[in-house]
Order: sequence, then C-alpha cells, then structure tokens
Amino acid sequence: MEKFVLVIHVLAALGVIGLVLLQHGKGADMGASFGSGASGSLFGVSGSANFMSRATAIFVLIFFSTSLTLAYMASHKEGSGSVVKANASVIDTTKAIPVESAPAVTPAPQAAPANSKEIPK
Repeated sequence: MEKFVLVIHVLAALGVIGLVLLQHGKGADMGASFGSGASGSLFGVSGSANFMSRATAIFVLIFFSTSLTLAYMASHKEGSGSVVKANASVIDTTKAIPVESAPAVTPAPQAAPANSKEIPK
C-alpha cells in the first residue's frame, strides 16, 4: 500500500511541476495583447487559465494528501521508532570508563639571555 501511495505522490509532484511550468505569468497577458494571439487558441481566452489553475489545484491537493498519508504510514509502521530509541539499547552508560583528570602543568618562565654570546648554537 505504501508503494502505491508513493507512486501517486511522485506522479502528483511531477504533475504540479509540469502544470506550473506550462502556466504563464500575469505579465504574459500584456504580451498577448500586442499580437501574440496563440494564448486563446486551445481553450479560449480564459479557458486555459481556468483549466490550468484547476488542474494545478487538484494535483496540489493530491500531493498534500499523499504527503500526509506517507508521513502517517511511516510513523505507525511496525518496529519503527525514533533513532534515539533504537540506539539507546546499544549504548550502555553503566559501564562507562571514568576519565582521570591530569593536574594542570604550567611551564616555568624562561629568562631571556643578556648577551647574544649566551645564546646556544
């Protein structure tokens, strides 16, 4: 059942992408008024906008509902849980090795040589 919903989800996503790319923006109406008469040839002048926007809304609704369905199916799957819960049984904190703290060692200040002759080579 999950694979079927996933296939519908991917098809709806591709449908939304395709329909959004096919639609023209609001600024394209100005270009159509200056001689590009191809915008009203297939569905009529406003039929294209109505069909595309309705189809996009339907695909978005399908995409949203399949997203919620897949999330519900993933959270209620047998044996599923949080990653933290799954790894909590692997880590045993009762057998942790204590780390001893080392005393802080500060280096002794070194005196600067008075002459350049005293600098070892």
